[in-house]
Amino acid sequence: MALEYRVRGTIGTEELNALISSSWEQPWAGNWSAILARSLTWVTAHEDGRLVGFAHVAWDGGAHAFLLDPTVHPSMRRMGVGTSLVRRAAQAARDSGAEWLHVDYEPQLEEFYTRCGFKLTKAGLLRLSSGT
Repeated sequence: MALEYRVRGTIGTEELNALISSSWEQPWAGNWSAILARSLTWVTAHEDGRLVGFAHVAWDGGAHAFLLDPTVHPSMRRMGVGTSLVRRAAQAARDSGAEWLHVDYEPQLEEFYTRCGFKLTKAGLLRLSSGT
């Protein structure tokens, strides 16, 4: 397995939407060129040129960055790709001047994020839409 990681590499919307569709129970087809244009950074993982992983970091323009959308193709899970993506995204955010990296996750992912170095904190959440 020849994995290549890229920080802020060129990535196509169709390619990224295909990865997300293969990975998420409720896929979301986004306009990634517009999203990434406003992002602090992102990291992709490629196996023999094929996109197999993605992690996105948004930010507030200052000290706080937010890990969003970490995604690994189902065929590549449990091989360390997700952990490597998150750690590389954290380093890229640090290198860009962010002081804090926040992440929200479902309870079953706590062990994964703990392995990535995150500490459990209290946070609040306000749902702004009535969608599913």
